[in-house]
Amino acid sequence: MTFVPPNALGPVARAGAGVGKRPSVSFEFSPPKGPKSEASLWEAIRRLEPLNPTFVSVTYGAGGSTRDRTHRTVVRMLQETTLKPAAHLTCVEASREEVDEVIRDYWDAGIRHIVALRGDPPGSLGGAYTPRPDGYQNATELTAGIRAIAPFDVSVGLYPQVHPESPSVDHDIDVLKAKIDAGATRAITNFFFDIDGYMRFIDKVRKAGVTIPILPGIMPVSSFEGLSNMSRRVGVTVPGWLSNLFEGLDEDPETRKLVAASVAAEMCARLAEEGFSDFHFYTLNRADLVYAICRVLGIRETGPSPTEAAA
Repeated sequence: MTFVPPNALGPVARAGAGVGKRPSVSFEFSPPKGPKSEASLWEAIRRLEPLNPTFVSVTYGAGGSTRDRTHRTVVRMLQETTLKPAAHLTCVEASREEVDEVIRDYWDAGIRHIVALRGDPPGSLGGAYTPRPDGYQNATELTAGIRAIAPFDVSVGLYPQVHPESPSVDHDIDVLKAKIDAGATRAITNFFFDIDGYMRFIDKVRKAGVTIPILPGIMPVSSFEGLSNMSRRVGVTVPGWLSNLFEGLDEDPETRKLVAASVAAEMCARLAEEGFSDFHFYTLNRADLVYAICRVLGIRETGPSPTEAAA
């Protein structure tokens, strides 16, 4: 049953996009840790590339721990694929001078899109954050710094269930508006499972005067235990119905995949009914679930990947 809040915004106003348009997708990947994971990453990239995503992003590890690997991955994407890569960038454990050097390197390499995030401390997803005195203090300052160097497209993060360190939704909205004033052009939400709650949140954001595109973050569940651990650390509520769906499937990976694809596709279908037409998938460097969900949404290959075309 679709939740309709009092005086709700219409679908177009809520989503910031036209109703009935073909869904657009973007994909998030993580830089590889070694040769084996690099092969798996590029297998996923090649599988999803023909779906013609709006962009793909590559994460930046806690404390900037994957700086070089992130840079190599996005540059390789730019050189060897038809994809439009976006590089994640954080301001943790780095001076302004060091971060600015990374920004300039991206621009010189041809990267035109950065996902600006405050970031997590080294080795501590969701841990306490202490800014460096000589660094960018938060994602708002980082966004302003990026735009001061070059006219990047800058995406920023948004928490539908309140940032773990935020006192309220209103505070989160004020922070988002400050990021927009600093030059942010798009917001990507953390993953979520409470669709009614998400729509109430987006209604509130839109009523506050925010007009930039907001992409719902979709996390296909391949490991319920892993999802539960991650959710606890970033403040995402895992509903009981989702737990029930995966109960007893610890030793049945194939059924878990089927359930995961069904849940994510249903979420996207409901959001599409409400006027949302752009979806950001956290791929966890695996293509099978995301590819299947895109097929259910009606997203088809638009042509061969560069590898296939060269064969």
